[in-house]
Amino acid sequence: MKKRKTLVRLLAAAFAPLVLASEPNLDYPSKPVRLVVGYPPGGAGDIFGRLVANYLSQHMHQQFIVENRPGAAGTIAAAQVARMPADGYTLYLASAGDFTTARSSFGERLPYNPERDFTHITLLVKVPLVLVAHPSVPANNLREFIAYAKTMPKQLNYASFGNGSTSHLAAEAFNLASGTEITHVAYKGSSPAVADLLAGRVQIMFDTVLSASRFIKSGQLKSYGVTTLKRVPLITETPTLDESGLAGYEIATWLGIVAPAGLSAQITQAISLQLDAFTKDPEIQKQLDALGLLVDGSGPTAFSNFIVEESARMDKLIKNAAIQFE
Repeated sequence: MKKRKTLVRLLAAAFAPLVLASEPNLDYPSKPVRLVVGYPPGGAGDIFGRLVANYLSQHMHQQFIVENRPGAAGTIAAAQVARMPADGYTLYLASAGDFTTARSSFGERLPYNPERDFTHITLLVKVPLVLVAHPSVPANNLREFIAYAKTMPKQLNYASFGNGSTSHLAAEAFNLASGTEITHVAYKGSSPAVADLLAGRVQIMFDTVLSASRFIKSGQLKSYGVTTLKRVPLITETPTLDESGLAGYEIATWLGIVAPAGLSAQITQAISLQLDAFTKDPEIQKQLDALGLLVDGSGPTAFSNFIVEESARMDKLIKNAAIQFE
């Protein structure tokens, strides 16, 4: 009898999240929900946010409305969301720039704690970068490029989206992992950086897969590897840097959904279950593939652990590479 009662308790604990998520008395959402996006309209982050909002609107039978609040790498919007009521009616599209690298880049100026001031609901996708080079670079693969770069310390240049950007961090991680010394040239965004790369004014760049894919396919740029541990469907012929010789190399931004700290377990679970279905929907996966994104789909606990671990990893990289933020 004692064993039977113990088994009943274990089964009840195991299925508790499912019971909470399907609780018939959970009246959520009963009014429109705001999904705050810290990017301007029309950009990749905004497009992804609208894809999520449209899906949730259809499957949770209430409007999820994207509200754009760009500025300061998303930290202005994140700070505002952190102060909102934890009632499930304000959500935020979090990313690496305002969560896992924010404390290193903003220091004491950061007006929130990414770990304590939010309920972490779901990590949705990773945003891979790809190492691309101008065709004049005499190397056809990663091993050849590393060997070539080592013969020219500090003579080759790499472009980035800007100081402290993911493309900057990826290149400095590459320098550390490969033993190369390639000089940083910061630009104000991807477009001017790509323009100078295509013109041969800089030799390499870590660009987003979506931005670089057309130039790779047209032969205007060479590709040496993607920065995630999995290949990217949009350029599936390009290997990962990990499989090309830089074991364990992974640098990517990411996108996930958070809410103000204190969101109830019931609402957290209800949203998380819908977002899990979002990442597994075949039509959604096709759209994400076309955007050069990789599905992650980690739930609340895994997402919280990821933020802690990734923040520590980025802090270590920034210190080891002596990266200075403006």
